[in-house]
Amino acid sequence: PGKFDELEGKIKTLMARYDGLKKRNQDLEVLLKNKSLELEEANKQLKGINEERNAVRTKIDSLLDLLQDIQAPR
Repeated sequence: PGKFDELEGKIKTLMARYDGLKKRNQDLEVLLKNKSLELEEANKQLKGINEERNAVRTKIDSLLDLLQDIQAPR
């Protein structure tokens, strides 16, 4: 009976470790999903900022062109 008790103990230990690893894996999957969503949101914000910057650049170029057409008094 001693060997069976030892085997049973090892199996229980393995099962406990398996359950712990399974839980850790689930936690990491949730964390990864959250980080992926954060990264997606950051990329959307960056895209918006770049679009805004390009719009401002276009407007400034347009205003500079208008200023070039104005002759400064001498």
